[in-house]
Amino acid sequence: MAKKDGKVARFKIQRRFGTELPGLGKPGALERRPYPPGENGNKRRKYSDYALRLEEKQKIRFHYGLKEEQLRRFIRDAKKGTAANWTGQLIGRLERRLDNVIFRLGFAPSIRSARQLVSHGHVRVNGQKINIGSYVLQQNDKVGLSEKALQNQIVLRAVQAPRLELPDYLRKEQDGGQEVGVVQAIPGIEHVPFTFDAGLFTEYYAARKA
Repeated sequence: MAKKDGKVARFKIQRRFGTELPGLGKPGALERRPYPPGENGNKRRKYSDYALRLEEKQKIRFHYGLKEEQLRRFIRDAKKGTAANWTGQLIGRLERRLDNVIFRLGFAPSIRSARQLVSHGHVRVNGQKINIGSYVLQQNDKVGLSEKALQNQIVLRAVQAPRLELPDYLRKEQDGGQEVGVVQAIPGIEHVPFTFDAGLFTEYYAARKA
């Protein structure tokens, strides 16, 4: 699966989990085949406790487009300090990643596409160019696109038909005649845009060193 990241692979990932992962940018994966891929995919599968916990971890990793070590690094950061709810801290950081915020603002059809906008230098944070997709925004940060990006057909189509509704931790406003997004609150677990069992996710890492 790691070797493929095209349309077919992204459909199969979602079918495997039985859940649409909006960050992959491929809606409708479960409409025609609401069962896992493979000739026996339409048969009911039995899951071990470990498999259930692993699945929650993998859903987070695939949706946000993270490599295993990237996710572990975010988990280590979330566990720092005295915060008991480190999973909530983790989601707060992942949702505030610059690539995810560009996606959630409806400026890109997927997190991968949003990351390309960032890496190509088309994203401005508080008026400054930031080209690191994993950059974590802070409350009150303002995010916008370059003039060139605003004319991009992929961006225009995404703006006309956003993949998700605007979450309440973000707002849009006009700045210099352009639409920008503002991080108006710190997101939490409730902002994960798919069915997610935070308890199983936490249990997966309970006996592991992130």
